[in-house]
Amino acid sequence: MIRLDPATANHAPPPAVPVWALAPGRNACEIDAAFQAGAALGALDTLARAQPSWAGAWRQRLALNCAAASMRLAGRAEDAAALRDAWHLRPPGADPGPAGAIFGAWRHLAGQPPAATPGRLEKIVDQLGLHWDGAALAALCVEIDTLAGSQRPAPFAAAAIAARVVATRPDCELLAWWLADLVLAQSLRWPRPLPLLMAQVFGPAFRREPGGKRIRPREQNFERAVCLALLRSAADACRLAGELSRRAERLIAVAPKLRAKGAGDVIQRLLDEDAVSGSLTTKNLSRFAARRLFDRLLQLDAVRELSGRSTFRLFGL
Repeated sequence: MIRLDPATANHAPPPAVPVWALAPGRNACEIDAAFQAGAALGALDTLARAQPSWAGAWRQRLALNCAAASMRLAGRAEDAAALRDAWHLRPPGADPGPAGAIFGAWRHLAGQPPAATPGRLEKIVDQLGLHWDGAALAALCVEIDTLAGSQRPAPFAAAAIAARVVATRPDCELLAWWLADLVLAQSLRWPRPLPLLMAQVFGPAFRREPGGKRIRPREQNFERAVCLALLRSAADACRLAGELSRRAERLIAVAPKLRAKGAGDVIQRLLDEDAVSGSLTTKNLSRFAARRLFDRLLQLDAVRELSGRSTFRLFGL
């Protein structure tokens, strides 16, 4: 019998960003943009504090989206599928490569409390393929604590740390966006950050006009652009939560039909992770048993195959 913690079985539909807040806002002034962002973050706040059964998969899917957008900023060509392969198909403990390391930095952001220490930031900087002096990282931590503890609205605190990083090191914009999400979470007192802003960096929120030059940290209208980006990213995150909630409900519903020893561990991993390898092995499940189990889950329409391949498959909600 597969047993899941009933405390995590929340069947209430996730909240959504109010329709009025999603009205076109390209020409909105800074005050209007901040008001819309506040409404969006208010809806997202419930999700950020809750612990539904699928919260892990949701956070890691957001991390994947930000990592995929990071590739363009880092001058790389990997897409979400390549990042999944680099991370989930590598042998245990193996180096995921430069792109996979960047993905790992976003996964780390989504999975740990929003604390900033020089040691932690040193590891993140290394994962992002950057270099930063230890003393400068310590000073950056002080700045983060100051911003998070101030009365500054959360979107503006996030914009401020991004601008601070780029002012100090123009070549470290990737770190700027990673820290912006961390400061946002600190300011809102979220237990875990949500990877949000990086996924919008090349979107319309950061364009002065369609197809125009991208607004970078410190530039004119940057704070307004951050507010509009948070509006879009919060709406996307809420929509994703709705999709994963429905898929998780289906997965949990079919759990009693599974007789494979170790099936409960696989279901928990599917709820916790963006993707799970089809050749997963555990102490209770062989590789061949895992393949049969995933085939059964596909038949029951309880999971999706994410790679599009017939071998080296990846599965998720």
